[in-house]
Amino acid sequence: MQFLSLQPFVPSGKDFEKAKAFFSALGFSITWSNTDYASFENNTCKFILQRFDNTTFAENFMITVGISNAQEFRNNIIEKRLPEQFGIRISEVMQQPYGKEVNIIDMAGVCWHFVE
Repeated sequence: MQFLSLQPFVPSGKDFEKAKAFFSALGFSITWSNTDYASFENNTCKFILQRFDNTTFAENFMITVGISNAQEFRNNIIEKRLPEQFGIRISEVMQQPYGKEVNIIDMAGVCWHFVE
């Protein structure tokens, strides 16, 4: 049996519409949406944003996304002024044993590890 895909349900935090706007600005496209869920993708990376606000859960939820260039990715986020627009936090590029990494804490509190 082959596993073909993995699409985690990601909590939106308090403002579902603002979270949708953030992930669109980050570079994901909405493939479908309704009142409580929105499906996002960028190439083979997919997730479902869920209208769900639970700080304890969100602050203990992490996702790793493979990217081609960590510094370029970070520069793009800063140039777009996404931290100011959406209230997210972004780290510097860090060298980890598994590659270069940039972390984003989204509006809900989810930690996204973008790894080159």
